[in-house]
Amino acid sequence: MRVLSYNIHKGIGGRDRRYRIDRIIRVIAEQEPDLICLQEVDLNVRRTRHDDQPRRLADAIQSAADLYQLNVHLGAGGYGNLVLSRWGFRQTHQISLRQRRRKPRGAQLAIVETPEGPLHLINWHLGLAERERHWQVRHLLEHHCFRESDTLPTLIIGDFNDWRNTLARMAFATQGFEQLTVPHERFRSFPAYFPVVSLDKAFARGGIVVHQARVIRTPLAKRASDHLPLVIDFHVRPVASDLASTTETHASL
Repeated sequence: MRVLSYNIHKGIGGRDRRYRIDRIIRVIAEQEPDLICLQEVDLNVRRTRHDDQPRRLADAIQSAADLYQLNVHLGAGGYGNLVLSRWGFRQTHQISLRQRRRKPRGAQLAIVETPEGPLHLINWHLGLAERERHWQVRHLLEHHCFRESDTLPTLIIGDFNDWRNTLARMAFATQGFEQLTVPHERFRSFPAYFPVVSLDKAFARGGIVVHQARVIRTPLAKRASDHLPLVIDFHVRPVASDLASTTETHASL
């Protein structure tokens, strides 16, 4: 199976500043991912022609399931995170990661019914301040919506904004997570046209078996956004679970 994580920068090129959502769609389609975790996806915002980007992306990729989380409100719209999947969701949660009056952030939790068994997939976009990011990681890992799926293989992926690479040594280590995007020099993803820092990362726990992890550095990817996409090929070991089979969606604070 293949998961792609991508901060699409609202479809605006990192250097030419042109809004071209078609470039983002082409970058994604070229990788043929089964699971897609996106950050900075616009909905009804003037700068992106009031496009419904979540719907445009879901339709273009022909996903079987999608989940949008609008975190930053701008007038009648805003931007946030989007998960697209080739397979259905058993259960989903949307968690706020906003710390006091800082910029709103969020995490999306989905139990994906993959052919190899259920996968607990988390897509998020963390804050710019280091203390804020550490609080956000702790908040997620201690949240009851996250902990209720502790027995499942878990993959946390997205834009971590962790340019000093400090998160792996703290809460993730104590909770048994392994970083998949090391060494950091191989996973530099920002800025896309000349990447010098590794901001897009992935951590896993449980029955996740990684075949390959890489940053996509095609000429088109270097133009389409200010981040490069991260792609991980992996398998899930079947794990017994007593979770209900009905699909539920919750918004949690």
